[in-house]
Amino acid sequence: MQVLMPSFLLDSMTESLTAIYDALPYLLHGALVTVGLIVGAMILGICLGVILAVGQVYGNAWIGHIIGIYVWFFRGIPLLVLLFLFYFGLFPFLNINLSAFTVSAMVLGLISAAYQSQIFRGAILSLPEGQLKAARALGMSDTKAIALIVLPQALRLSIPGWSNEYSIVLKDSAVAYALGVTEVMARAHFVASRTYEHLPLYFTAGVIFLILTYLGTKCLRILEEKVRIPGYSG
Repeated sequence: MQVLMPSFLLDSMTESLTAIYDALPYLLHGALVTVGLIVGAMILGICLGVILAVGQVYGNAWIGHIIGIYVWFFRGIPLLVLLFLFYFGLFPFLNINLSAFTVSAMVLGLISAAYQSQIFRGAILSLPEGQLKAARALGMSDTKAIALIVLPQALRLSIPGWSNEYSIVLKDSAVAYALGVTEVMARAHFVASRTYEHLPLYFTAGVIFLILTYLGTKCLRILEEKVRIPGYSG
Protein backbone atom coordinates (compact mmCIF):
# COMPACT_ATOMS: atom_id res chain seq x y z
CA MET A 1 0.00 0.00 0.00
CA GLN A 2 1.47 3.28 -1.08
CA VAL A 3 1.58 5.98 1.56
CA LEU A 4 1.18 9.50 0.22
CA MET A 5 2.75 12.44 1.98
CA PRO A 6 0.23 15.10 3.03
CA SER A 7 0.31 18.07 0.67
CA PHE A 8 1.06 20.59 3.44
CA LEU A 9 4.17 18.62 4.46
CA LEU A 10 5.30 18.42 0.85
CA ASP A 11 4.80 22.16 0.42
CA SER A 12 6.67 22.85 3.67
CA MET A 13 9.62 20.70 2.59
CA THR A 14 9.68 22.39 -0.80
CA GLU A 15 9.72 25.83 0.78
CA SER A 16 12.48 24.80 3.20
CA LEU A 17 14.67 23.38 0.43
CA THR A 18 14.06 26.47 -1.68
CA ALA A 19 15.07 28.73 1.22
CA ILE A 20 18.25 26.71 1.77
CA TYR A 21 19.09 26.74 -1.95
CA ASP A 22 18.56 30.50 -2.25
CA ALA A 23 20.46 31.34 0.94
CA LEU A 24 23.36 28.88 0.56
CA PRO A 25 25.70 31.16 -1.46
CA TYR A 26 25.06 33.95 1.06
CA LEU A 27 25.78 31.62 3.98
CA LEU A 28 28.93 30.22 2.35
CA HIS A 29 30.25 33.74 1.93
CA GLY A 30 29.65 34.16 5.65
CA ALA A 31 31.66 30.98 6.18
CA LEU A 32 34.66 32.78 4.67
CA VAL A 33 34.20 35.53 7.25
CA THR A 34 34.07 32.88 9.97
CA VAL A 35 37.27 31.30 8.66
CA GLY A 36 38.92 34.72 8.73
CA LEU A 37 37.93 35.15 12.37
CA ILE A 38 39.29 31.73 13.27
CA VAL A 39 42.59 32.19 11.44
CA GLY A 40 43.18 35.61 13.00
CA ALA A 41 42.25 34.40 16.47
CA MET A 42 44.33 31.22 16.28
CA ILE A 43 47.43 33.04 15.00
CA LEU A 44 47.19 35.65 17.76
CA GLY A 45 46.46 32.93 20.31
CA ILE A 46 49.46 30.83 19.29
CA CYS A 47 51.94 33.74 19.18
CA LEU A 48 50.81 35.27 22.45
CA GLY A 49 50.19 31.89 24.09
CA VAL A 50 53.79 30.78 23.49
CA ILE A 51 55.12 33.98 25.06
CA LEU A 52 52.83 33.59 28.08
CA ALA A 53 53.78 29.94 28.53
CA VAL A 54 57.50 30.66 28.39
CA GLY A 55 57.03 33.50 30.86
CA GLN A 56 55.15 31.27 33.27
CA VAL A 57 57.68 28.44 33.10
CA TYR A 58 60.96 30.35 32.92
CA GLY A 59 60.07 33.84 34.20
CA ASN A 60 60.44 35.11 37.73
CA ALA A 61 57.65 35.15 40.30
CA TRP A 62 56.37 38.60 39.30
CA ILE A 63 56.12 37.69 35.64
CA GLY A 64 54.35 34.44 36.51
CA HIS A 65 51.91 36.35 38.74
CA ILE A 66 51.08 38.89 36.02
CA ILE A 67 50.55 36.16 33.44
CA GLY A 68 48.39 34.28 35.92
CA ILE A 69 46.17 37.36 36.27
CA TYR A 70 45.88 37.62 32.48
CA VAL A 71 44.88 33.95 32.19
CA TRP A 72 42.41 34.29 35.07
CA PHE A 73 40.85 37.43 33.54
CA PHE A 74 40.29 36.13 30.01
CA ARG A 75 39.20 32.68 31.13
CA GLY A 76 36.78 34.05 33.71
CA ILE A 77 34.77 36.64 31.75
CA PRO A 78 32.20 35.55 29.13
CA LEU A 79 33.06 36.20 25.50
CA LEU A 80 30.05 38.44 24.89
CA VAL A 81 31.01 40.67 27.82
CA LEU A 82 34.57 40.98 26.52
CA LEU A 83 33.34 41.82 23.02
CA PHE A 84 31.18 44.64 24.36
CA LEU A 85 33.90 45.75 26.79
CA PHE A 86 36.48 46.15 24.02
CA TYR A 87 34.26 47.32 21.16
CA PHE A 88 31.98 49.74 23.00
CA GLY A 89 34.17 50.53 26.00
CA LEU A 90 37.95 50.25 25.87
CA PHE A 91 38.69 51.15 22.25
CA PRO A 92 36.32 54.16 22.09
CA PHE A 93 37.79 55.34 25.42
CA LEU A 94 41.29 55.15 23.89
CA ASN A 95 39.98 56.81 20.70
CA ILE A 96 40.92 53.74 18.66
CA ASN A 97 38.65 53.02 15.70
CA LEU A 98 38.64 49.35 14.75
CA SER A 99 36.10 47.36 12.75
CA ALA A 100 33.82 44.86 14.43
CA PHE A 101 35.61 42.07 12.57
CA THR A 102 39.03 43.16 13.85
CA VAL A 103 37.82 43.54 17.43
CA SER A 104 36.11 40.14 17.33
CA ALA A 105 39.22 38.40 16.00
CA MET A 106 41.37 40.21 18.57
CA VAL A 107 39.14 39.30 21.52
CA LEU A 108 38.86 35.68 20.36
CA GLY A 109 42.65 35.62 20.03
CA LEU A 110 43.23 37.08 23.49
CA ILE A 111 40.91 34.51 25.03
CA SER A 112 42.48 31.71 23.01
CA ALA A 113 45.95 32.85 24.13
CA ALA A 114 44.92 32.36 27.75
CA TYR A 115 43.89 28.76 27.05
CA GLN A 116 46.72 27.99 24.66
CA SER A 117 49.29 29.27 27.13
CA GLN A 118 48.24 26.47 29.46
CA ILE A 119 48.49 23.94 26.62
CA PHE A 120 52.02 25.12 25.84
CA ARG A 121 52.95 25.29 29.52
CA GLY A 122 51.92 21.68 30.03
CA ALA A 123 53.85 20.64 26.93
CA ILE A 124 56.99 22.46 28.12
CA LEU A 125 56.78 20.98 31.60
CA SER A 126 56.41 17.49 30.10
CA LEU A 127 59.86 17.73 28.53
CA PRO A 128 62.89 16.42 30.45
CA GLU A 129 64.66 19.18 32.37
CA GLY A 130 67.99 17.66 31.40
CA GLN A 131 67.66 19.01 27.86
CA LEU A 132 67.93 22.62 29.01
CA LYS A 133 70.81 21.75 31.33
CA ALA A 134 72.62 19.98 28.49
CA ALA A 135 72.17 23.02 26.27
CA ARG A 136 73.66 25.25 28.97
CA ALA A 137 76.58 22.84 29.31
CA LEU A 138 77.22 23.23 25.58
CA GLY A 139 77.41 27.00 25.98
CA MET A 140 73.95 27.90 24.67
CA SER A 141 72.09 30.78 26.28
CA ASP A 142 68.72 30.09 27.88
CA THR A 143 66.94 32.11 25.19
CA LYS A 144 68.57 30.16 22.37
CA ALA A 145 68.01 26.82 24.09
CA ILE A 146 64.32 27.57 24.65
CA ALA A 147 63.83 28.77 21.07
CA LEU A 148 65.76 25.98 19.33
CA ILE A 149 65.33 22.97 21.62
CA VAL A 150 62.38 23.36 23.97
CA LEU A 151 59.75 25.14 21.85
CA PRO A 152 59.96 22.94 18.72
CA GLN A 153 59.24 19.89 20.87
CA ALA A 154 56.56 21.66 22.91
CA LEU A 155 54.76 22.91 19.82
CA ARG A 156 54.73 19.40 18.38
CA LEU A 157 53.22 18.04 21.58
CA SER A 158 50.61 20.83 21.63
CA ILE A 159 48.96 19.92 18.33
CA PRO A 160 46.27 17.66 19.93
CA GLY A 161 45.40 20.54 22.24
CA TRP A 162 45.10 22.85 19.24
CA SER A 163 42.40 20.60 17.78
CA ASN A 164 40.26 21.15 20.84
CA GLU A 165 41.03 24.87 20.95
CA TYR A 166 40.21 25.23 17.25
CA SER A 167 36.76 23.73 17.83
CA ILE A 168 36.14 26.09 20.75
CA VAL A 169 37.22 29.18 18.81
CA LEU A 170 35.06 28.11 15.87
CA LYS A 171 31.97 27.81 18.02
CA ASP A 172 32.72 31.05 19.89
CA SER A 173 33.05 32.93 16.60
CA ALA A 174 29.26 32.73 16.20
CA VAL A 175 28.91 35.24 19.06
CA ALA A 176 30.62 37.87 16.88
CA TYR A 177 27.27 38.49 15.20
CA ALA A 178 26.37 40.53 18.30
CA LEU A 179 28.78 43.22 17.02
CA GLY A 180 27.37 43.04 13.50
CA VAL A 181 30.03 40.77 11.99
CA THR A 182 28.38 39.11 9.01
CA GLU A 183 29.57 35.57 9.67
CA VAL A 184 27.52 32.40 9.22
CA MET A 185 25.23 32.82 12.22
CA ALA A 186 24.49 36.48 11.50
CA ARG A 187 23.60 35.72 7.89
CA ALA A 188 21.42 32.74 8.84
CA HIS A 189 19.56 34.92 11.34
CA PHE A 190 19.18 37.71 8.78
CA VAL A 191 17.64 35.42 6.16
CA ALA A 192 15.51 33.49 8.66
CA SER A 193 13.99 36.68 10.06
CA ARG A 194 12.77 37.59 6.58
CA THR A 195 11.74 34.22 5.20
CA TYR A 196 10.51 32.75 8.51
CA GLU A 197 12.27 29.50 7.57
CA HIS A 198 14.14 29.35 10.87
CA LEU A 199 14.57 25.61 11.22
CA PRO A 200 16.13 24.82 7.81
CA LEU A 201 18.37 27.89 7.80
CA TYR A 202 19.71 27.43 11.33
CA PHE A 203 20.15 23.74 10.58
CA THR A 204 22.17 24.66 7.48
CA ALA A 205 24.30 27.01 9.56
CA GLY A 206 24.93 24.17 12.01
CA VAL A 207 25.97 21.86 9.15
CA ILE A 208 28.43 24.50 7.93
CA PHE A 209 29.96 24.71 11.41
CA LEU A 210 30.20 20.92 11.55
CA ILE A 211 31.99 20.83 8.21
CA LEU A 212 34.42 23.56 9.28
CA THR A 213 35.07 21.68 12.52
CA TYR A 214 35.77 18.45 10.66
CA LEU A 215 38.06 20.08 8.11
CA GLY A 216 40.06 21.97 10.73
CA THR A 217 40.54 19.02 13.07
CA LYS A 218 41.35 16.77 10.11
CA CYS A 219 44.11 19.12 8.94
CA LEU A 220 45.55 19.31 12.46
CA ARG A 221 45.43 15.52 12.69
CA ILE A 222 47.37 15.23 9.43
CA LEU A 223 49.90 17.78 10.73
CA GLU A 224 50.25 15.80 13.95
CA GLU A 225 50.98 12.61 12.02
CA LYS A 226 53.54 14.33 9.78
CA VAL A 227 55.55 15.82 12.65
CA ARG A 228 55.16 12.85 15.01
CA ILE A 229 58.37 11.26 16.24
CA PRO A 230 57.85 7.46 16.54
CA GLY A 231 58.11 6.33 20.12
CA TYR A 232 58.13 9.89 21.45
CA SER A 233 55.19 12.17 20.59
CA GLY A 234 52.86 9.32 19.73
